[in-house]
Amino acid sequence: MIEPEPAGAALVFGEHLDRARQFTADLAQHGETLGLIGPLEAARLWSRHIINCGVVAPYLTSGGRVADVGSGAGLPGLVLAIARPDVQLTLIEPMERRTDWLRDESERLGLANVTVVRARAEDAVASGPFDQVTARAVSALAKLVPLTAPLVRPGGELIFLKGSRITDEMAAATTVLRRYRVSGGEVLELGEGIVPEVTRLFRATVGGAS
Repeated sequence: MIEPEPAGAALVFGEHLDRARQFTADLAQHGETLGLIGPLEAARLWSRHIINCGVVAPYLTSGGRVADVGSGAGLPGLVLAIARPDVQLTLIEPMERRTDWLRDESERLGLANVTVVRARAEDAVASGPFDQVTARAVSALAKLVPLTAPLVRPGGELIFLKGSRITDEMAAATTVLRRYRVSGGEVLELGEGIVPEVTRLFRATVGGAS
């Protein structure tokens, strides 16, 4: 059973809600079969995944180029492309089955602002530089920063969707953040009152003071 659409979906997606509905329905129909989501995820697809990603959309740079590393099912990449048609999204994913899904789904949704790159993050530098790089549920900060910071232009941003242990991750990544000149790291809590659990967004600048 797919989770009923929460009232917050209209707040997050506005005029783009119909595309968000289609993506949610497509993911519910095909996601488990394709190994994109687990068997229990359809029952919480809107709140745990779609809206959880959608609340990040206002933090994208208008007219910018954004890379989503380890895009998988399109979370957050396709969701952000739906919510922000003014932003160019490059979805970086190494698995062929997932890149096929991302290409097919972006075509079904009529998303002209999506490019899919089959590659590991460290092999996708030539696709950049990007104004921002995002990722969700990829790895801890200490491992994620070396993979993603080289993709970002000087002065650009890392914007990662993280779990409740992000403060611990930041402490453990102090040396790595300094090495890759990542500064001004902060954690924003988004979606309060819209989703059962807030979205924690780690945001930092690449190319700041070392």
